[in-house]
Amino acid sequence: MKKRSSLFSKVYIAVVLAFLYLPIMVLVVFSFNQSKSRAVFTGFTLDWYQKLFHNEAIMSALLNSLIVAVISSVVATVLGTLAAVGIHAMNRRMRSMVMNLTNIPVINPEIVTGVSLMLMFVFLKMGFGLTTLVVAHTTFNVPYVILSVMPKLRQMDVFQVEAAQDLGCNPTQAFFKVVIPEIMPGIMSGFLISLTYSFDDFIISHFVAGPTAQTLPLAIFSMTRKKVSPEINALSTIMFVAILAVLLLINIADIRRESKKKRGVQRR
Repeated sequence: MKKRSSLFSKVYIAVVLAFLYLPIMVLVVFSFNQSKSRAVFTGFTLDWYQKLFHNEAIMSALLNSLIVAVISSVVATVLGTLAAVGIHAMNRRMRSMVMNLTNIPVINPEIVTGVSLMLMFVFLKMGFGLTTLVVAHTTFNVPYVILSVMPKLRQMDVFQVEAAQDLGCNPTQAFFKVVIPEIMPGIMSGFLISLTYSFDDFIISHFVAGPTAQTLPLAIFSMTRKKVSPEINALSTIMFVAILAVLLLINIADIRRESKKKRGVQRR
């Protein structure tokens, strides 16, 4: 019975992984296809990667996406972390009310958020461009940072902060030397989620970008109206490999951090 259950589990995991990653593997393979055909692989080539890096429209859109994603993610991470610390210090009833308000942007349809931000920028007479993109992306990223940091604050031992203050730290020093290291995994998770959502966002960016600040999703959408070029396959492959590398590095760092903690506990 156990063998059947184990076999079923392995088959189930294999099917799920194939469902998730097989389309990506097909995309990666066809990024090296000599022909523009999306149905027949005619031969291996790197021409589409060369053409990709000489495509000014895609490179400009990629640069805009990176600038907006990095700036908005950093700002959202700082604001979200400070907000999470403040919310954690509230009483239970106030904390519950504020968290309910914080969750509204997460469950709110993106088209509603995009239209409302567009109307706000028009009302404030702000010209659409990179600035409005950064403000909009920061706005919808802050709740995700709060949701990532709050569990780490609940898990933190409050007595560590009190011990640091008893040993001579003022509240600011205790915050940076004790609280920040303890909640750093939540901060990094919030930053990566913000970076991913910002880089991937299309709907909100469509309403607040304007004609001069095209992000990568907007540029790809405009290109797909005609025909999907193999350059998009090459770009998607590079993005997938880069994200996979970042995730592997973060996981390796987490494993090393956990092993150091275990060694410290064993020595005690």
